[in-house]
Amino acid sequence: MLHPQARALLDLIEQRNAPAVHEQTPPEARESYRARRFFTQPDGAAMAEVRELTAPGPRGDIPLRLYRPHGHGAVSGAGAMGAAGEAAAGGSPVLVYFHGGGWVIGDLDTHDALCRDLADQSGCVVVSVDYRMGPEHRFPAAPEDCLAATRWVRDQAGALGVDASRLAVGGDSAGGNLAAVVSQMARDAGDLPIAFQLLIYPATVQRRFTHSNAVNGQGLLLTVDSMRYFHDHYIDDAELDFDWRAAPLLREDLSGLPPALVLVAGYDPLCDEGTAYAQRLTQAGNSATLVNFSRQIHGFITMGKVIEEANEAVSVCAATLRRRLG
Repeated sequence: MLHPQARALLDLIEQRNAPAVHEQTPPEARESYRARRFFTQPDGAAMAEVRELTAPGPRGDIPLRLYRPHGHGAVSGAGAMGAAGEAAAGGSPVLVYFHGGGWVIGDLDTHDALCRDLADQSGCVVVSVDYRMGPEHRFPAAPEDCLAATRWVRDQAGALGVDASRLAVGGDSAGGNLAAVVSQMARDAGDLPIAFQLLIYPATVQRRFTHSNAVNGQGLLLTVDSMRYFHDHYIDDAELDFDWRAAPLLREDLSGLPPALVLVAGYDPLCDEGTAYAQRLTQAGNSATLVNFSRQIHGFITMGKVIEEANEAVSVCAATLRRRLG
């Protein structure tokens, strides 16, 4: 059954006759997504440090935002730690986070509260990545930016006060897709060890013929029309739908990948492809845990102000990060 709070949110959106994503231009859709956060998102946890950074990328600088939770001392000077214990231990664990939004919308602000809460509850430093998006920057700009940002965090670990041996990647929806892709890219490169991947209702294919896509594709916030809109602004060549950097589930060899938590929602068109990715990770010999919030809709994890289970989902993710990264 659909969670009553999710149903109430969908009813309110319908009553207000809010335009769907696919009915807006990308700039309009981005502004709507930013504005909606004030209604659906709780205030994020207070941090010991929030810092704007940039990382060099193949197409230019990539904006980042670093969140350091209390008890994990801020960096001052050339890598000097505010907390001597953290310095002696090699720094805090770090999560490099890629926001959702269909590779078209979303930014550092739309996922600010989520990143704060993940940092606060996990004890990890979180570095959020404002990667390039379509239609201005089409595939593969996004995965290239995300890989470059992850490498930069690894290379700057000392200056950032983080432990490069306890580096995780994560993201929701399109960001979950990018985290899965970066994990595969890093494995292939052999010089960027990733300790864990957090995949929140990830998009793992571009052509969808699953049961969940058929039954959840209308009336549940993320629709088939919106997904087509996102796809067409991100990918401009149908053949690229089969590129594993766009569709990580299609990769033949999924062995040797980092341990994963895959979180899905039962009323999400992407539920089956996230489930299938978790299954294939396990079949390939990796450690992968699948958690299904069976009464929830796509995008719910950022909606803790109106959907209580969103806060439980954040806690599940944070507890897993804390356990896996020490």
